[in-house]
Amino acid sequence: MKKLLLQIFTWWHGQTLGTQFYTSRNGELVGEDQFGNRYYQTRGGKKDPTIGVVRRWVVFKGEIEATSVPPGWHAWLRNTTDVPPSQDGYKPREWQKDWQPNMTGTPLAYRPKGSTLASGQRPPATGDYEAWSPGA
Repeated sequence: MKKLLLQIFTWWHGQTLGTQFYTSRNGELVGEDQFGNRYYQTRGGKKDPTIGVVRRWVVFKGEIEATSVPPGWHAWLRNTTDVPPSQDGYKPREWQKDWQPNMTGTPLAYRPKGSTLASGQRPPATGDYEAWSPGA
């Protein structure tokens, strides 16, 4: 019962019933990435008259995390390329980094040197800063 209510009222736990219904009626599975995310397009590659291109979307496996879409699939979703990575043998470039989850808002978030949230002691002020005061 809980899963059904989550599908009806929330989108951040996975696809909603509306997305599931739309996908089953209008979607055509194009491929799947290494994270289990499934990629769809309008059945038969038919262009959507409202946007003028083939509608493409992703159904995430588990938690919805937009940063987990690999670069090849991202290019396909944004209509940068016409051929999905599952059909063209896409291989990441050597300069592309492996995916890491977005850690913002967690204790593992990146905190640059000098940040008030960074551990350790902040570096001393250099004296090159002059405070602004109104009317001065």
